[in-house]
Amino acid sequence: MWLFAIFAGIPLIEIALFILIGGAIGLWPTLGTVILTAAAGTWLVRAQGLAALQQLRDSLSEFRDPSEPLAHGAMVLVAGILLLTPGFFTDGIGFALLVPPVRAAVFRYLGQRIRAELHYRNTSSERHQRDPAADDVIDAEFTDLPPSDSKPNGPGQPVH
Repeated sequence: MWLFAIFAGIPLIEIALFILIGGAIGLWPTLGTVILTAAAGTWLVRAQGLAALQQLRDSLSEFRDPSEPLAHGAMVLVAGILLLTPGFFTDGIGFALLVPPVRAAVFRYLGQRIRAELHYRNTSSERHQRDPAADDVIDAEFTDLPPSDSKPNGPGQPVH
């Protein structure tokens, strides 16, 4: 039900804002403002997106949890979509998502509402104690040898 309210409510808010702002400043300034916010938003999204990508690279190279840079990158992407959508309400939300403290607050809020678990594979004998099905995994190293013209190795003969 709340999803329907969003999809029905946002266009109604946008129409009302277009009428109010267009009536106050006129048609051409209103259209110019919409185009200007889309252009400024595109530039800001590009800059913020590159910064979020660099933070993600840093967290991965330092073996830190990448969830926060990923979330910031996703919020910058949503901000870009909202800024490219014509309208004042969506522009306001989009510009708000480009402010790093706002993104941090949204991340904290979502972090309280969403629970994620990290699963990893142990490489010690603990794995066999906890998961008997892991016994069918063989960890080995091998070396490719060039094919030889000699006869196949029989029992007791060295492997070439």
